[in-house]
Amino acid sequence: MRVEHGDIPPYFGADEVVSNAMAVDEKGGIYAASDKIMRKIVWTGSTLSADAADGAWAAPYDFGRQPPAVKFGIGTGSTPTLMGYGKDDRLVVLTDGADRMKLVAFWRDTIPEGFQPKPGTKSNRIADQIAVTAGLNPQPEFIQSEQSVVVDGYGAFVVNNARPEGALDRLVDVLAGGPVFAPPSGIERFQWNPSDHRWTSVWSRADVVSTSMVPTESSKSGIVFVNGYTRADGWEVTGLDWKSGKTVHRTIFGQSNLGNGAYAMVQFFPNGDLLFNSVGGPLRVKFNS
Repeated sequence: MRVEHGDIPPYFGADEVVSNAMAVDEKGGIYAASDKIMRKIVWTGSTLSADAADGAWAAPYDFGRQPPAVKFGIGTGSTPTLMGYGKDDRLVVLTDGADRMKLVAFWRDTIPEGFQPKPGTKSNRIADQIAVTAGLNPQPEFIQSEQSVVVDGYGAFVVNNARPEGALDRLVDVLAGGPVFAPPSGIERFQWNPSDHRWTSVWSRADVVSTSMVPTESSKSGIVFVNGYTRADGWEVTGLDWKSGKTVHRTIFGQSNLGNGAYAMVQFFPNGDLLFNSVGGPLRVKFNS
């Protein structure tokens, strides 16, 4: 069936911008965030619906200013990530667009009976939100991410991609972050508590750099991986213990920009080799046993 543009309902307002991908659940829920509003649109089996009777909803969240580097727009830099299955809390999470971002969890399905909106939230659809410090003290003007929240069970991991200087051209900006402009730093791990429906911070590291590559976690090894740059060692993939935040892995590429992952995803082959999609093309890294 051919669908003309005029046949598509206006799910988003004329003043909204969508700059991230979407998430889809097993029941036909499609989760899409504009720069102001988080939405669930439902595939009914024959059509897309924004009707609450079909389980759809829309919830505003906090947004801020355009940071000087890496991030696009004033809203979330995250593709919505699903958290929680079965009978426990079923959530969809993202980082918001506040200048110093918060980690936000939305109720995916029916809002629990008797749930009281948390102070400071824009919607009772928001189950809880928590400020991200990324371990940085003093706090910089911007703490913002252009990456999806990494989720394992009810654990969540976020990175700070914001830095005070950037280039107007986004391609130049992502190439210059680190070698030319001082790289961003700061990461943080959170945990959702289903018993009282709230976030807590587990650990943070102000010294770890994640420039623009999508982090990945290996649930089998319990390691979360980021890609960053330091003056001393150049580009590297850094692995942090999911439970403690300690550095347990380093793949050092050095000063060559081939170690810049530039918005790609850190990936590993089943045998443990690293598939690194750099700005110069994919690399396969074999490790000594």
